[in-house]
Amino acid sequence: MKIRIFVLSVACLVLFSCGHKLKDGEYTLTVLSTNDVHATWFDSTYIGTGVKRSLFAMNYYIDSVRTADGFNNVLLVDAGDCLQGDNAAYYYNYVDTVTPHIFPRLMEYMKYDAIAWGNHDVETGHAVYDRVQRDLVKAGIPFLAANAIRDDNGKSYFPMYKMVMKAGLRIAVLGYENANIKAWLGEEVWSGMHFESIAGRIQQDVDYVLEREKPDVVVAVVHSSTGTGDGTNPESEAMDVFNMVKGVDWVICGHDHKPYVEAREQSALLNSGSHSRFVGYGKMRLTVEKGEIVKKTYEASLIPLDAAKADPVMREHFRADFEAVKAFTLQEVGVLNTELRTRDAYIGMSDYVNLIHRLCIDKEPAELSIAAPLSYNGTVKPGVLIFNDLFTIYPFENQLYVITMTGDEVVRYLEASYDRWIQTVSGPGQHVLKIVPKENTRTQQKGWSFADHSYNFDSVAGINYTVDVTKPRGKRVVVSSMADGSAFDPARTYNVAVTSYRASGGGNLLDETGIDTDKIDDRVVARYPEIRNILYDYLKENGTIDPEVIGDPKVIGSWKFVPEKLAAPILKSDLALLFGK
Repeated sequence: MKIRIFVLSVACLVLFSCGHKLKDGEYTLTVLSTNDVHATWFDSTYIGTGVKRSLFAMNYYIDSVRTADGFNNVLLVDAGDCLQGDNAAYYYNYVDTVTPHIFPRLMEYMKYDAIAWGNHDVETGHAVYDRVQRDLVKAGIPFLAANAIRDDNGKSYFPMYKMVMKAGLRIAVLGYENANIKAWLGEEVWSGMHFESIAGRIQQDVDYVLEREKPDVVVAVVHSSTGTGDGTNPESEAMDVFNMVKGVDWVICGHDHKPYVEAREQSALLNSGSHSRFVGYGKMRLTVEKGEIVKKTYEASLIPLDAAKADPVMREHFRADFEAVKAFTLQEVGVLNTELRTRDAYIGMSDYVNLIHRLCIDKEPAELSIAAPLSYNGTVKPGVLIFNDLFTIYPFENQLYVITMTGDEVVRYLEASYDRWIQTVSGPGQHVLKIVPKENTRTQQKGWSFADHSYNFDSVAGINYTVDVTKPRGKRVVVSSMADGSAFDPARTYNVAVTSYRASGGGNLLDETGIDTDKIDDRVVARYPEIRNILYDYLKENGTIDPEVIGDPKVIGSWKFVPEKLAAPILKSDLALLFGK
């Protein structure tokens, strides 16, 4: 599949006088973009002979473009979220911290020109991204983040922009971090800085760079979703930038994992999706008369990558790194005595979510636990577990917080969560799960999908409760008791285990409950490391994951959808629409 949009500008645009003297004639620049690669660096699945999309396949395509168009005529940029998502990133972030981090070496090998900083890059913490930045600086391709502002001096934590010479043109590449970091991550991982709105400051930055550098081409690389351009969502500012900022030729964006391209008369936008599925492809032609640029035209495309067409030279170059990650990935860590399926969590209690709850509620001083299925359709078979399985069970680097919530807030939180998850029904022939027929924008396959993200479908452990599918929001959840049979008190304050993502406002569920996540520190009573590490420690201590232990109702309690005779067959049918029979 090749999606192509072409726009020809017939107007003569005298944009600005260049800082260097351009010769009269025609100039052609190719722009290649990636984003949200999420550490899909190697083409192997580590287990068996499976092949996956990777930077190896990406480099195969990029080299072909450079061969056809000329290396010096191709600009290659990335819009962030590079350091999280695969075992390889975890290994070089936290396990082998002596060997030079592989990411800067990959970027240098592929000869990237510029990289924006993504929220999942921030998630790794100062020790990781500061170390990576030092090596990226040595390679000449630092993270860019104009709107990540140091608290001590008001300057950008990472550089605002980088100048690049391609196709005989002076190109200014400005980089921006997602503005809504505080809604995703605890302050400990981004201490010493704050994040400003991209749309609120980029015009000033562009004007500064135009005046200072006199570039011929300006590229804004923003780790922000495409969005709708209505200026209301701090996580989705790319279309706002595209619509309003003057002097920017290319907007390269990401974060939402939704491939999208658009070309207009005076600019173009590229969002290549995620996980090395596509490369954003742009073509820019400039006409120069009397030393001035008088016309620009733009093309924008999405190029799907073939996982099987991987660069063999690059693969061999990084073979030692791959073998180190593979050995780490395949190490045995314990035994699983039941199958874990995340899909089970959508229709009731499941061993998968029970495990997460048990890991969290066991941490002092937690009395309750809030957790959701974090893999949309993950499965881990019973038997010997290897470290690779822990990424299926817990794919993110979320830390564990214990915060205070009243019983009433817990109930209101559950009402908000189930409202993302289910809808009110009156009889057979309806859907309990809030699902809709639509195309998956990430895979571009048609089928049924949840209307909201399934990682927002939180349940609570430590209490016994029911969720009535015939009632509207606000009347669905009824708590009968604590897990041990004692009374549940709406007025009492409880210690509740939550992820750092949730505590920071992720999913807006706490905010909907009336809890100000900007002041969450006032409620935090304990902090623990990444939940995947807690799982690893649990296996080292106990050796096995047993369903009777992790699902002990005296510890985690119970919940179910009611009335069961109505809800159960509908839920089974809904699940079949989502995943097949």
